[in-house]
Amino acid sequence: MLKPICVPCGLFFRPHKNGCVVEEGRPVGGEWLPYKLWVADAWRCEGCGYVMVTGSAWKPFAEHYQPDYEALKKAKPPLVRVNDC
Repeated sequence: MLKPICVPCGLFFRPHKNGCVVEEGRPVGGEWLPYKLWVADAWRCEGCGYVMVTGSAWKPFAEHYQPDYEALKKAKPPLVRVNDC
């Protein structure tokens, strides 16, 4: 499989950080609340420094209704939170 490519720089992205946490938000009553925690990989363009996250597992490792959700998030803080359903 071809590695991701940075179009402006014409370079392949390189692995930057494996196993980073991403938090997914969910819309509730006009605001975004915590929903799921995913493990994925961050890739970086050596030309411009742009970072993207890809390659998550097929299911999240924690969901908002689980009693240890906040403890898991505190133990390994998310690299980014995405609010986009």
